Amino acid sequence: MADRLHVHPVNPQSRLIDKAAAVLKAGGLALAPTDAGYALVWGLESKAAEERVQRLRELDSKHPFTLLCRQLSEAGRLARLDDPAFRLMRSLTPGPCTFILPASADLPKRIKNSGRSKRRDIGIRLPDHVVTRALLEAMGEPLLSTSLLLPDETDPASHEAEVVAERWLRWADVMLDAEDCEPGPTSVVDCTGDAPEVVRQGFHPVAL
Repeated sequence: MADRLHVHPVNPQSRLIDKAAAVLKAGGLALAPTDAGYALVWGLESKAAEERVQRLRELDSKHPFTLLCRQLSEAGRLARLDDPAFRLMRSLTPGPCTFILPASADLPKRIKNSGRSKRRDIGIRLPDHVVTRALLEAMGEPLLSTSLLLPDETDPASHEAEVVAERWLRWADVMLDAEDCEPGPTSVVDCTGDAPEVVRQGFHPVAL
């Protein structure tokens, strides 16, 4: 039975954040609130948790997952940021925006090679939700994440905590329940070309 931890959405209790982090460090799968709906999150080295997500969402091994980072310097170790991309990310983060960026040579080996032919780009987010940011701090490293979207669904309906718990808690090991959060999806900005391009406008649209 998964733990549903009721955390304060503004001042999350450190003992509950640490409890969720311990689950993730042990290879578990968590439901966490973000600034664009709840998301499934797991540790960088947790291949078993990632395989659970792939089975649940019926995704193949080449499906890209998004990396959640605490700050730009952390993102800069995982991706190659040229000056335009750095300035853009600085202006839009933290916030509900995913950036597609060229992968760095320092990308963790499992992420680079796990079922993918040498990933050349990655998706990175710096979420603006105090609970998830606290979880990232407790982990001391980025987390992998994916939206709450089952096969054949187009609307994840993932911002209401009670709905998320009812539909998803059975498949996770822990949920950080911080009440309802902002809806998604995120906006997506592709920074791998000659100039940044918005390839999806999210619940909070962005202008470049």
